[in-house]
Amino acid sequence: MTDPLHKDLLELAQEAARRAGALLRDGRPADLAVAATKSSPIDVVTEMDIAAEKLITGLIAERRPDDGILGEEGGTTEGTSGVRWVIDPLDGTVNYLYGLPTWSVSIAAEQDGETVVGVVTVPMRGETFHAVLGGGAWATGGWDGERRLACRPSPPLDQALVSTGFNYVADVRTHQAEVARRLIPLLRDIRRGGSAAVDLCDLAAGRLDGYYERGLHAWDLAAGDLIAREAGALTGGRPGERPSGDLAVAGTPGVFEPLQRLLEDFGAWHD
Repeated sequence: MTDPLHKDLLELAQEAARRAGALLRDGRPADLAVAATKSSPIDVVTEMDIAAEKLITGLIAERRPDDGILGEEGGTTEGTSGVRWVIDPLDGTVNYLYGLPTWSVSIAAEQDGETVVGVVTVPMRGETFHAVLGGGAWATGGWDGERRLACRPSPPLDQALVSTGFNYVADVRTHQAEVARRLIPLLRDIRRGGSAAVDLCDLAAGRLDGYYERGLHAWDLAAGDLIAREAGALTGGRPGERPSGDLAVAGTPGVFEPLQRLLEDFGAWHD
């Protein structure tokens, strides 16, 4: 049976993600992408990002004032309850700017340093993913009710579909492109979705076999990592390490280790 605290945290995360997702979806100007290279649309996206985080943190502060918060847009507070919320109010900012559907709201709750609840909502796909530690991963979307998620059966690595992401620092991107160039002949193909949280949920839903990225932050990973693991995926960083800014790797059990070894051999974690 789900811990009552975890159930409460899940319900709060779901409500906050739903409300923030609606704010971002309904508040996005229809012509936002028209001047995508100018500063004004960037400013609008930043304002929307901040507004979504304020909505989330305000709701949490109202319901659970003693909890800590780590938010991408600076909404960070220390708490005294042992619970900390890790929030990415808009993961996939460039997708949002251009009107692409792959952006998300990601909310995780940690208890004494361990992630116990994760919620990722993808408003333009009409999907929400969630997990509670030990309770499996679930999703709602274009089907009746909740669907329990499970990773695909592991294919041979040369038949694996793997997603990744690229940094916005030129030198780092160049190195990441070289790693991808070396990987592509060894895989079925590589995708670049633009939202780490969505990639991890798609892995959980059986839409990918693996995922890796360098340069992520805690708020990019926290919810999606739990959802992927609860769906049967393995996650980590460099061999023997947890996911981190140096490297995050996730995959079905048969894909994870060979992918992680290749990324180590190719030096995916450094320039």
